[in-house]
Amino acid sequence: MQPFEIVAAPFTVYFGPVGEAFPAIDVAPAGNWLVIGTSGDRNYEGAGVTVSHAQTIEKFRAAGGTGPRKVQRTEEDLVVTFTLWDMLLEQYRLVLNQNAVATTAAGSGTAGFKQVDTYRGCDVATMALLVRGDVSPEGATFKSQYEVPLCYQSGSPEPVFQKGSPAGLALEFTAIEDPNASAVTQRFGRLKVQHQVALA
Repeated sequence: MQPFEIVAAPFTVYFGPVGEAFPAIDVAPAGNWLVIGTSGDRNYEGAGVTVSHAQTIEKFRAAGGTGPRKVQRTEEDLVVTFTLWDMLLEQYRLVLNQNAVATTAAGSGTAGFKQVDTYRGCDVATMALLVRGDVSPEGATFKSQYEVPLCYQSGSPEPVFQKGSPAGLALEFTAIEDPNASAVTQRFGRLKVQHQVALA
């Protein structure tokens, strides 16, 4: 619906192993890309997905004036945050350093169960992240996607189990500079928006 440049639609987040090829913008994620949330964005809290471009700027002021004479960026971050309403262990494992889910089948007199270990240790698991929307500021049927080649789950979720409100996992994914980036400006990845359909 016009005006297309006003984007008001949910995005869905996928994760994959570092080095996984990102899908073409008009192709559904496949291969090793796994959607976060059993039902994708239908498992996200209503506030949706936030993409933060944080930065720290240092201002240099000369003795002879009051305004800044020069500025320099000393820190920057790309952070993706959203709250996941999905307590399946296959999803919960994202906050537990991607620890594996082990399944024990039911036996005679014993219930079957799944288990994920909660200790994370010193090493931090990394991943690639794809944030995909079925919307583009260029047209109604086009798509957009953030491609983050290297990141980690940096949030500290505190799920609350109570009556009348779904338990949620406040996920936060922070980009790490990609040492294999083809350009300095792509160290945190890129944002793509579709503006044309593929030629026949």
